[in-house]
Amino acid sequence: MLNEQMKAHLTTKILPFWENLADAVSGGYYGYVDKALNVHKDADKGCILNSRILWTFSTAARILEDDRLRAYADWAYDFLSRFEDPAHGGVYWSVTHDGLPKDTTKHTYCQAFAIYGLAAYARLTGSREALDRAIALYRLIEEKCRDEAGYGEAYRVDFSPERNEKLSENGVMASRTMNTLLHVLEGYTELWRVWPDEGLRQTGAAALSRFLNTIYNRAEHRLDVFFDDRFHSLIDMQSYGHDIEASWLLWDSVTALLPEREWAPYRAMCLDLAESVTARAFTDHGLKNECVNGEVSELRIWWVQAEAMLGFANAFALTGDSRWQERMNTQWAAIQRMIVDPRPEGEWYWSVEEDGRLTDRPMVEEWKCPYHNSRMCLRLLSE
Repeated sequence: MLNEQMKAHLTTKILPFWENLADAVSGGYYGYVDKALNVHKDADKGCILNSRILWTFSTAARILEDDRLRAYADWAYDFLSRFEDPAHGGVYWSVTHDGLPKDTTKHTYCQAFAIYGLAAYARLTGSREALDRAIALYRLIEEKCRDEAGYGEAYRVDFSPERNEKLSENGVMASRTMNTLLHVLEGYTELWRVWPDEGLRQTGAAALSRFLNTIYNRAEHRLDVFFDDRFHSLIDMQSYGHDIEASWLLWDSVTALLPEREWAPYRAMCLDLAESVTARAFTDHGLKNECVNGEVSELRIWWVQAEAMLGFANAFALTGDSRWQERMNTQWAAIQRMIVDPRPEGEWYWSVEEDGRLTDRPMVEEWKCPYHNSRMCLRLLSE
C-alpha cells in the first residue's frame, strides 16, 4: 500500500541522507553537496535549509514516535540561534560554515520558515523557549515586514527595505510575491497548532482572504506570482508547482483557521487550482515546472513532484473521485523512475529533463532540502 511505501521511503532513503549531513565539528548541517555527492564542508549554511531540516526531523520524530530522530531535531534547533540577530531581531539569510553572519539580508520568507521550524520543534518537545522564539518572529514580521497593503519581502539588517533579488525572477523585480505570502501563512498555521492565539488566527485569515480575492486569478485558473507594491501582477506566469502546493496547503490553513461556514469558496479555489495544473502540466513523466508568457518549462523539479502527490491526495479527499488516486499512482511511479537517486548514498535529484536526463544542479544547497519530500511521506503515510 502507498502509506507503507511512504514510510519505508522516508525512513530508509530520505532521512538517512540528511542524518549523514550533521556537522559534528561546527554544528548544524552541511550546506552544500554537489551532484557527485561530495560534501562541501566549508560551504555557507542557509537559514531556509536549516529551518526546513528542523521542521523535518521535529515532525518525523513526532509522527513516527521515534525518539532517535529527536537528536537530529535538537541539532538543527541549537544551530538556528546562529542565524538570529541579537541587535535588530530576526534571522539572517545565511551564515558561514562555522556559524558567523554571512548574508545578513532579513527576508520575510526566512522569518516565516524559522517560525515553521520552531513551531514544529515546540510541538515535538513542549519547549517554551522554542515557542517564545517563534512568537517573537511572528510579532517581528507583523511589526517590520507588513504594511497597509500586505507583506514586504527583502530588508537590510536593520529592516530598512531593499530590492527583492532573492525571490524575483523571469526578468521582473517583485515588491510582493505569492510564494512569500504562501509560506508566511504556512508558518502561521503551524504556529497556531501549538499557540492558538486569536490575533495570530486573524492575521492568517487575512492572508487567506488575500489569496482568494487578489492572488487567485479566476479567469486564468491559477495563482498570479509576482506583484508590485499595490498587488498588480507583473508577468503572465503560472507556477505549476506552487499552484499544486497551494491547492492543499491553503486548504490545510482554511480548515485550521476559519469556521466551516467560510470554507466553500476556498474549496472551489483549491479544486480549480488542482484541476488546472493537472490539465495543463501533468503527464506520465510527472508534473512540468511552469509556464511563462506562453512558454512551458518541461523540467521535472524535485519539490514540484512531491507537492503533486499532496495536491492529488487533497483533491481526492475533497471529491472522492478515484481519478485523483490514479494520478497519485502515476506520479509516484514517475518520482521513483526519474527523481529518486538510485545511488545508496543519494536522496532525490534536484531536477531532470522530461526525457530523464539529469541537470547539473547539486544534491544540497540553500534551497534543496528534505522538507517537500519528507512532508509528502509524512502526510501520506497516515492516509
